[in-house]
Amino acid sequence: MFVPILNQMVLLFAFIIVGFVLSKCKWVPDNTAAVLSKLEKMVFMPALVMGTLIKHCTIEKITTYWKPLVLGFGLPVVLIPLSIWFGKLCFKENYLRKIATYGLAFSNFGYMGNAIMQGAFGDEAFAYYIIYTLPLWSCIYLWAIPVLLLSDENKKGFKERLKSFFNPMLIAMIIGVILGLTGLGALLPSAVISLESGKSGFIDVAGACMSPIAMMLTGITIGQIDLLSFIKKWRIYVASLVKLLVYPLAFIAVFAFIPQNSFITETFLLSSMCLLCMPMGLNGIVIPAADGKDTTDAAGMALISHVLAVGTIPLMFWLLQTVVL
Repeated sequence: MFVPILNQMVLLFAFIIVGFVLSKCKWVPDNTAAVLSKLEKMVFMPALVMGTLIKHCTIEKITTYWKPLVLGFGLPVVLIPLSIWFGKLCFKENYLRKIATYGLAFSNFGYMGNAIMQGAFGDEAFAYYIIYTLPLWSCIYLWAIPVLLLSDENKKGFKERLKSFFNPMLIAMIIGVILGLTGLGALLPSAVISLESGKSGFIDVAGACMSPIAMMLTGITIGQIDLLSFIKKWRIYVASLVKLLVYPLAFIAVFAFIPQNSFITETFLLSSMCLLCMPMGLNGIVIPAADGKDTTDAAGMALISHVLAVGTIPLMFWLLQTVVL
């Protein structure tokens, strides 16, 4: 499982380096980060969410994989309170607490997690993983993004809060669920979305742009700041280590004493570890940047956690295999 993880890390940093070089060499306009953030927020992320749900949120899959769906509802119940508490420990400012809370509770379990589960463990485990993470995706778009990343303390009016809540990602999620459960997604032209392997429609291609653009945006954002300004911030390292070590080690410690059964299967353990040991996601950079907020610390947490994850991810899987499986 080390090779697919390494491949994803190389791909990740290739795009980050491209964005960093473009920014440092002034080969892109100063407002490039803002423009890319808007595209991510309005087009690419909604397309990825909608396409994923149309393909995987079907009656057949939910009927077949009802156990991971049930177990998945326990994820936010545990992760969100823990992340809020650790966020308060790591940062004093309310804005940074929210960014840290989001990064701790919702890792890069989509792009990187999907690739690792499919590449290392096969399509069956990947399908389990997709259903297992659906409740977490729901929490992201129903609560985390509107409350942690889009909310503005200066917006007191109900209409402003309602506008933040009904964002493009949430709307895309609702449409994706409806089209997936009703089967209407299969009736869409292949030019819009293709359910056949190896073929792509507009939604597929737009969703595929999300990750490379987000990673390039990370590099551009980092290139616009003084690297020493966050390398010296010890709180960023603490938050990153909590995400990469504390969460997965706690999971291993708990399930070392719980025998496998019809619910606690090897696939469940692998999926949980994949979700827990992933580095902090990029939404903490993409979405606040689109609103013109300072993303220096968010970029620092994303970069450092991804660098450290090169060593911690294979280590955590090795410990899971040695202690639990």
